[in-house]
Amino acid sequence: MPALPSASATPPTPGVELAALLADRELGLRALTGAGDRAAAVAVHAVHASEMADPSPYLLGGELLLTAGAQLEADADAYVARLVAAGAAALGFGVAPVYEEVPPELAAACARHGLPLLEVPPRTPFTAVARTVWRLMAEARTRELRRVTEAQQSLAAAAARPDPVPALLRRLAATLGGHATLLPAGQGPGQAAGQAAARHAGRDLPPEAAGALAALLTRVGAPGGPATATDAAAGWQLTAYPLGGEGQVLGVAVPDRTPGDHAITAIAAVLLTLLTTHRPAGTEAGALTRLLLGGSPAEALGPGPWHVVHARGTGDPQALAAALGTVLVDAREEELRLLAEREPGPLPGWRLGVSAPAGPEALAGAEAQARRALRRAEAARAPLARHTAGGLDALLDPAEALTHARELLAPLAPEQVRTLRAWLAHHGSWDRTAAALGVHRNTVRQRVARCTALLGLDLDDPDTRMELWFALRTLDRQDNSPVT
Repeated sequence: MPALPSASATPPTPGVELAALLADRELGLRALTGAGDRAAAVAVHAVHASEMADPSPYLLGGELLLTAGAQLEADADAYVARLVAAGAAALGFGVAPVYEEVPPELAAACARHGLPLLEVPPRTPFTAVARTVWRLMAEARTRELRRVTEAQQSLAAAAARPDPVPALLRRLAATLGGHATLLPAGQGPGQAAGQAAARHAGRDLPPEAAGALAALLTRVGAPGGPATATDAAAGWQLTAYPLGGEGQVLGVAVPDRTPGDHAITAIAAVLLTLLTTHRPAGTEAGALTRLLLGGSPAEALGPGPWHVVHARGTGDPQALAAALGTVLVDAREEELRLLAEREPGPLPGWRLGVSAPAGPEALAGAEAQARRALRRAEAARAPLARHTAGGLDALLDPAEALTHARELLAPLAPEQVRTLRAWLAHHGSWDRTAAALGVHRNTVRQRVARCTALLGLDLDDPDTRMELWFALRTLDRQDNSPVT
C-alpha cells in the first residue's frame, strides 16, 4: 500500500521576528548592530540568559542570548565567533550593573560576524524579554493552528464539489497564496500526445521558477524518486510530493513558506490521492474516506486484526507508512501514530511500540498498549517493543499497585513527575532528558535533586529506580490519576 504525506495538524512553532521584539515599547530594546533591514528575517526560537565566559555549549541554535557581561572575555571577537558557530540568533546585552554601556569592542565584533546585537535597558529584566518571546511564539502558533484548521475545512469542502480535483487545487493555491500543479502519472516536462495534461491553479510563475518546479515534479515522479523534494528559484519556494503509488505528483510554489504550509499541503495531498487513485472499495483508503465523512472506526474499518503503532525517530514518516503497508498515519503529536493490518518488525531510523492485535471496537485499548510499549522501547533503547499481557504487571493486584504508586509519588508535583519519568526513561542522562523535555540540563538537575529531597530516596540505587519506574508506569495506565 503506498504511503501518503503525513497530514500533521500541528505545524512547528514559528520563531519570533527580531523586529517584533524591537517594536515592543515596553521592552525598550535598541538594535546596535546586525539588525536594521534584517530584523524581519532574523527569527528567535528561544531565550537563554548566561554569564558564562563561553555559553556556546549550552545553545541549540536560534536563541536570543542575554548577558550582562559579568564574565565577558577580553577577546570579544572569539566570544562572538563561538556564538555564531553555535547558531545564536542574536545577542542581548543588559547595561548596568556591570557595564554602563555596551562595550565598543563587543559591538565591533558583532558587526564583523553579522550577529545582531541588542541593548537591553536597565529597567527591563531579562525575564520580561523571555516572557515576551514565549507570548509571541504562542500567539503565532495559535494563528498557524487556526489557519491549518480552516484550510482543512475549506479543502474538504472543495473535495466535495462536482469537479473535486480542480476545485481542490484552486483552494490549495489560494490558501497558500501561491501556485499548485498536479502532474499525471508518466508526465514529463514536455507533454506527449495522448497524455493527460498537467493541472495548474493559482498565481502564474516566472519562467525560471516554472522550470525549476517542472524539474522537481519529474524527479519525484520518477521510479525510485525521493519522497519529497524542495528547491528555490526566482524568489519562490518550491516543493513536490508524490501521490500514492501511481506516479502522480503534487507541486506547490509559495513566495514565503510558513510553518503551516507543509501541513496544509499534506492534507491536500491525502485528499487528492483519495480522489485520483483507483482502489477497490473496502481498502484502507476507503476506510479513511468513510472516517473523514464522519463514520466510526468500527463501521469504517475491516475486521482486522489491526495493530496500533506508536513511533519516534528520524526517518521519513511516508517511508514508515509504506513499510507498514498503510495510509492511516497521524503525525499531529511528537509521536507518529499508525494503524496497520501488517504486524511490524524493527525498521531503521525508528523506535516502535506495537499493540496486541485488536478488532476495530478495541482500538482505544490498543492505543494505550502501543503508547506504553513505545516507552518501554525508549527506556531499553530497543528498536521495537510489543505489548505483552504477562510480566511483572500480571503478578500484582492492579488496585494495590495503584495505591502504592500514588503513595510513593504523592510528594511530587506534576512537573516533577514528568521530569522524573523522562530522566528514568533516559537512564539518568541529563542531556538526553533535557532534550526530550525541551529544557536546560541544569533545570533537569535541579528538578531531580528536588525529587530526591521530597521522596527521601537514593535515586542512584537501581532498586529505587526500578520501584519508581514501576510506580510511574502504573500511574500512566490511569488516565484520571491526579498525580499524572
